Amino acid sequence: MVIKVFVATSSGSIAIRKKQQEVVGFLEANKIDFKELDIAGDEDNRKWMRENVPGEKKPQNGIPLPPQIFNEEQYCGDFDSFFSAKEENIIYSFLGLAPPPGSKVTKSEEAASLPNGDVAGEAEGAAEGTEKAEGSGENEAQQEDKEPQEKAGEEGEEEGERTTEETEEVAEEGAEGEAGEEEAEEEAGQGEDS
Repeated sequence: MVIKVFVATSSGSIAIRKKQQEVVGFLEANKIDFKELDIAGDEDNRKWMRENVPGEKKPQNGIPLPPQIFNEEQYCGDFDSFFSAKEENIIYSFLGLAPPPGSKVTKSEEAASLPNGDVAGEAEGAAEGTEKAEGSGENEAQQEDKEPQEKAGEEGEEEGERTTEETEEVAEEGAEGEAGEEEAEEEAGQGEDS
C-alpha cells in the first residue's frame, strides 16, 4: 500500500505550502512510505484527485485544495483531518496502515479506518470518555462536598454537646439567680413593711 499525497508545488498560497510541508515532513520523519503527486504540473493527477475526493469532503466551491491524502485508491482525508488524527495519536489508522512493530497501540489506533477518512468507533469512544469523565467528576465533587460536611457534622455534634451542656449550666445559674433575686425582693418588700 502506498500513501499518496497530492500537493501543488507551484502554489501561490503560503498556507497551502505550509500544510503540504507539514504533511510531507511528518510522513518523512516517521518513515512512512508515500508518494508525492503534483497537481500543478500534471493535469492527470489533478483530475484524479478531484474525482476521488468524496462529495461530503469537498469544499463549497467543489474544488478540493491540496494536500489531499489517499491510501492507494482509498481517500484518507485533507489537512484538517490529518492534523486531528496526528493530535489524537491515531495517524496509522487514519492512513489505513498497521502501526509499526513495537509501537504503543491505543484502542483508537486498532479501529479500522473508514473510506471517508473517519475512524470507526472514534466518535463513540470520545463520547463515552466524556460521559465517564463527567460522571467521575460529579462523584469526586460529591465526595469532596460530603467529606467537609461529615467533618462539620462530627464537629457540630461535639459543639452541640458542649452547647447543650453550656445551656444547661446557664439555665441552672439563671434559675439560681432568679431565685436569689426573688428572695432579695421578698426580703426588701418585707423590710419596707416593717
